[in-house]
Amino acid sequence: MRLKNIYKGFVGTLLVMLTPTLMLTSCSDEPDSQYFYTFTGEMMSDWLKSSERPQYSEFAEIVERAGLMDLLSTYGHYTCFAPSNEAVDKFLKGRGLSSVSQLSDADCDTIARTHLVSYMYTTYDMIGHKLPTVNMLNRYLATEPGFDNDSNAVIFLEKQAHIYFDLKDDSVENGIVQPIDMVIEKSNSYITDLMRENPKISTFYNALKATGVINDVMLVEDENYNPKDHEPYYMTSGDAESDKRRYDAPDTKKYGYTFFIEPDELLESKYGIKKGDLRALYDLACEIYDQVYPQDVNAPGHSFENLTDSVNPLHRFVQYHILNMIAAGADDLTPQEIPNKPPFDGAIGIDETLVNPCDWHYTLLPHTMIKVDKVTVSKYLGGCKKGQRYINRRYDAKYNFIGQRIEPNDDEYDHDGINGHYFYVDDIVAFTKNVQDIIHNVRIRMDFNTVFPEFITNGLRILGDPFQQRSTEDKYGRNWYFPDGYLDGVTSTNCKLTWRRPISWADIYMWDEFNLTGNYDITFRLPPVPFDGEWQVRLGYTQQNSRGVAQIYIDNIPQGIPLDMTIKLDDDYYIGEDFIDNIDDYDNMAPEEKAEYYKSLKNLGVYPHPRSLFCDNGGQGSKAYNITYNIGIRRIISQSYLDSTKDHYMRIRVASDGKQGNNNEFALDFLELVPKSVYGADGEGEMEDDL
Repeated sequence: MRLKNIYKGFVGTLLVMLTPTLMLTSCSDEPDSQYFYTFTGEMMSDWLKSSERPQYSEFAEIVERAGLMDLLSTYGHYTCFAPSNEAVDKFLKGRGLSSVSQLSDADCDTIARTHLVSYMYTTYDMIGHKLPTVNMLNRYLATEPGFDNDSNAVIFLEKQAHIYFDLKDDSVENGIVQPIDMVIEKSNSYITDLMRENPKISTFYNALKATGVINDVMLVEDENYNPKDHEPYYMTSGDAESDKRRYDAPDTKKYGYTFFIEPDELLESKYGIKKGDLRALYDLACEIYDQVYPQDVNAPGHSFENLTDSVNPLHRFVQYHILNMIAAGADDLTPQEIPNKPPFDGAIGIDETLVNPCDWHYTLLPHTMIKVDKVTVSKYLGGCKKGQRYINRRYDAKYNFIGQRIEPNDDEYDHDGINGHYFYVDDIVAFTKNVQDIIHNVRIRMDFNTVFPEFITNGLRILGDPFQQRSTEDKYGRNWYFPDGYLDGVTSTNCKLTWRRPISWADIYMWDEFNLTGNYDITFRLPPVPFDGEWQVRLGYTQQNSRGVAQIYIDNIPQGIPLDMTIKLDDDYYIGEDFIDNIDDYDNMAPEEKAEYYKSLKNLGVYPHPRSLFCDNGGQGSKAYNITYNIGIRRIISQSYLDSTKDHYMRIRVASDGKQGNNNEFALDFLELVPKSVYGADGEGEMEDDL
């Protein structure tokens, strides 16, 4: 495989070359029939070139030179953020230019594609921290509400431009035009180049270079991957043949990184580490990592003279600050949210009054993860403000570890590069002994969209609108399938691995789901455990009559009898008529009754779905809690000793008779890795919490 490293000097030219393969499906050569129009009205190209709007002629010239005007004159559902001539002139002046003619064709291509999105968005749709989908350069545009000089409520883009209040949401035949007051600029630099240019983080950047970790964060994209090599795949959902859905191969195969960085000022004020003092930072790293890796204290690579060695404390310190995926904004680090949709506001399908929505992400330090919480539970705020996001936080009835707050980006320096993003934090981020033994000594629950880091990096976790269940318009969410070799750590034969977009009435975690079909035999790497010991591995899924049977292995050792996904919790095979199928009956149970109930389930190797998960009750606009659904199951796959220094794998092999149900369909909703300290609670009146 050849991997493309795009360097600053010629990134614009390469982007022009790459663009045809990066375009979203709606810009392909064979558009869906829904995008064809009878040309009775004004097209986006007409809007830009109209003599009635001479104030946009310079942007029209940029679009023309980029070769995109013909595209905007035919089919599609586009949003165009159109800067005025005044905005373009200001941009040109900042570059020492006086006219559009002095821009290169590559510049025009980059500018035009930055301002064009292949879906229609009104200002009403811009309610999150970024547009739900990428622009034509495959970059997210940050959005936030604010006020213009006349106190009108407007939307700002990238903290640079705002949409004119009196000109917003101008509809044309093939999209929406949003006139803006500045040219939007997205950096085409490597994320490490942007970090180098920020003097506030020079100590961390120098450590990144000195340890050699900078060489591990230079990937951008796999140039051998082409989505046009993979035809759309069509699959029915459940038993309904009429409910056939399209699944696309991802548009890109990008790589990227997310950094959490302590500013120099923080290092000096809290730890006495002066700007650029790598020896002092190394000494701090030794204090932290000598406790976690005592076997390496006397290794040659441990010394300050060997900072590039894999066992060096500063090397490990830097690695743990970096995720192997791109979070374009802090909201990408925790479960997606549904804003302004009572009673479903907040993290998708998660009761924020019961649990803090959290995600787990892999770091570059081998066999470690970072836990990111959005603080929501009033009972355990611990002085934190609701809605803030923290790294490695555990604040509950037993412990009060606050963790590190993820700070907002400043306006002075660009934090968003072509292959990554960086955040400031308010304290040292490290895999400390407390993190290993206490903070991560919890039930680790991961939706499969975070088990595979490529998912977020390539913008595949598109929420769209989960309440538009029957819509086939891409704006409301797309379904994906993954060609062989796309996901790292995954090998398979005769398998279609698909992901179905979030649907509000789906009684599954985050309302989305991965599925296997075919005569599959698939193996994937499990998330790492923080310490050696006995762990349960659980698979969360929903029962369906259309599903099949599979044998599951951990590290190639078969785990019990095959798992049959057609069996419900209230079938005699499991708990039968004793299953509690009413939320009021469940909540009114005494603690001792709940403990006995869970003990009987655990003895059968299953649990119901967590108490904190809910869905839209049959699409009726009210919450229904999954814990009382007889089809919501957490199956204990294994209970065994896991070595925290090694990779572990789950293998799933079809065991259905023929093409059972929907072509042997097997669901992968979420994983749980549970230490014995959690699942071992079985004394009188005790139980693992049901959240």
